[in-house]
Amino acid sequence: MFKITPKQKHLQAYYKELKEFERLGQAHESTVKIAFQHLLEAIAKQSQWILTQENTLNRGKKRIRLDGVLFDNANIPRGYWEAKDSKDDLSKEVQKKLYQDNYPDDNIIFQAPDRAILYQNGREILDLSLAEPANLVKILAAFFNFKRPEYERWDLAAQEFKSRVPELSKKLLGLIHQARDDDKDFQAAFNRFADQCHQAINPNLTDAAIEEMLIQHLLTERVFRRIFNHPDFAKRNIIAREIENVIDKLTAQSFNRDAFFDELKYFYKALEDVAATIDEYDYKQHFLNTVYERFFQGFSVKVADTHGIVYTPQPIVDFMVKSIDEILQKEFGKSLASRGVHFLDPFVGTGNFIVRIMREIAAQSRLALKEKYAKELHCNEVMLLPYYIASMNIEHEYLDLMGKYQPYKGICLADTFELAKDKQVALFAPENTERVKKQKKTDFFVIIGNPPYNVGQVNENDNNKIASMM
Repeated sequence: MFKITPKQKHLQAYYKELKEFERLGQAHESTVKIAFQHLLEAIAKQSQWILTQENTLNRGKKRIRLDGVLFDNANIPRGYWEAKDSKDDLSKEVQKKLYQDNYPDDNIIFQAPDRAILYQNGREILDLSLAEPANLVKILAAFFNFKRPEYERWDLAAQEFKSRVPELSKKLLGLIHQARDDDKDFQAAFNRFADQCHQAINPNLTDAAIEEMLIQHLLTERVFRRIFNHPDFAKRNIIAREIENVIDKLTAQSFNRDAFFDELKYFYKALEDVAATIDEYDYKQHFLNTVYERFFQGFSVKVADTHGIVYTPQPIVDFMVKSIDEILQKEFGKSLASRGVHFLDPFVGTGNFIVRIMREIAAQSRLALKEKYAKELHCNEVMLLPYYIASMNIEHEYLDLMGKYQPYKGICLADTFELAKDKQVALFAPENTERVKKQKKTDFFVIIGNPPYNVGQVNENDNNKIASMM
């Protein structure tokens, strides 16, 4: 609950800042909106929300740019802000933005220095003069305390799911162990899969780690099918297909997947309901990263810690990609879009670096992106869930940028360190094997990413110290 009163110092600072702009004769939107931006940021800090600026959303074939979006600590967008100056007819601007440009209307403030209009659930809630501090308090309180039932259910479900994951994992592990003892078909399928894992990831990979992969897939496969509208996810993704072959043997006799997860329907439903409120794929991606982190916190603290389940902040990713483009131009007379400039993200995580590179290439040349995507963008991931997410994120980004779905063949489920030692031979499905062989023959011009190790970590209880590289 956000508590906002006229006596709070950030509200007083807002009016003081506006008076200073007025004294300086500054009335343009790009200047006067700064005061409201500071006000939103100050209030958001109460609940560790973040205001991000100049957000671009896709509305069909049109792209719109919002002055600000407020995200909560689960990366769910909680509110939107669009600024105007006092010379604008705010009512007309609101109608244009909502009905011509298709701006979001579930919780959005249209604001000028002297007036604000608040829309929630598709209708106007407040239209007030901001000359009176009491009116400013009223509209801010309504904006920040707006609650959707889906979000409240998600908060409760996520906490319970996190606490239930260890218990569910233990049950699944018991079923797998029983099937390995009693079910010859499952034994054969598991052993084939284990052989593939030893060749593909690490020859010293334990059976316990392989069992964890099966459990991770079982617990999260519905998320990919339903939240991201990928009904054929397990068939299209070459690694998910191999895992499903093993699980098919498990479900043939020893395990009823639907019955087992019946008690978790409320969690998946809460997750899907929240995702349904998020139109923009980028926001769904941020939300899924949060779900992924929470899953690992419940599933395996040790895995989350030793693999560095922490993501490089977007501003750092942007800086690194821009810096590489500048270095390519200054030192080599090339660009991100230049033919023959191969990229490798050796530890791709959920695909953030590759996605950002794709956007930059598309801005330079869509034709270059088509060729890069097919031949010159490479990445590896050793952990199953981020591999899944990265595959989807990269493929969706290409669809968004080019208007056409194209499978991404540059990603491998592989341990880059093991590849460097030349220990891997046949790697899961034939497709994955061919991808790795192609990658090992490639001369890379750029290596970019976030290494999955913890610098200076003595034991798993130390704080993560993740280092990025480029």
